[in-house]
Amino acid sequence: MVTSDVQADIGVIGGSGLYELLVDAEPVGVDTPFGAPSEPPVVATLGGKRVAFIPRHGADHRMPPHRVPYRANLWALRALGVRQVVAASAVGGLRPDVGPGQLVVPDQLVDRTSGRADTYYDDGAVHVSLADPYCPVGREVAVRTAAADGWQPLDGGTLVVIQGPRFSTRAESRWFASAGWSVVGMTGYPEAALARELALCYTAVTLVTDTDAGIVAGEAVSHAEVLRVFAEHITRLRGLLGSIVESLPTTRSCPCPHALDDLHPTLALP
Repeated sequence: MVTSDVQADIGVIGGSGLYELLVDAEPVGVDTPFGAPSEPPVVATLGGKRVAFIPRHGADHRMPPHRVPYRANLWALRALGVRQVVAASAVGGLRPDVGPGQLVVPDQLVDRTSGRADTYYDDGAVHVSLADPYCPVGREVAVRTAAADGWQPLDGGTLVVIQGPRFSTRAESRWFASAGWSVVGMTGYPEAALARELALCYTAVTLVTDTDAGIVAGEAVSHAEVLRVFAEHITRLRGLLGSIVESLPTTRSCPCPHALDDLHPTLALP
């Protein structure tokens, strides 16, 4: 239940450093069947569109990746009218050529998490396709916009999502790299799967903050280093996300709106 008549066109999920993406943002109370979101969404106009932002880990970064209320976050965005979501996150590089500062727009993911609530449909057989987990139109817009902004983005690649909050061992990093995966993070799943279950367009925009532990010799990745590199790029990343939001089409022509066609959802979606 939305406690006001505020609506939004596009949702952005990311770190608390992205709050400054929106000016004069208005917090909106949203109740969901899955509890409270990480924070009440804040809504403002950006690039001529109404945008709702939720800091994934809470405004004070209090929620570790395995405790983020992913279901509530995405449900709250849809309840506000959002149908397209751009999700930003920090990741580790799994290839020597994918190092700190690289922007990656993945086209695939691998789930290595455990115990996370990753579906809305606990009753009934609602089998949603996740063969291609990201919106093709959103990906194209993100890559094109990033290139125009001078990022030299990596177009495609596989994001492997680990449980966290610990980082990978060197052996795990080498295993992930040997499988051909590109980057490793802790929050991309179940976000992508839940977005698909709500027939939302979901686009991941990931910033490499470190080379993962087993990829090169030397010191292992640390939380402090991840935060330092992310902070170095946060202003530029905010600008990019704003440009992506502005460039997203107002009418959806991708397959995402049809994710539930011919299925029988056991929940009434907002």
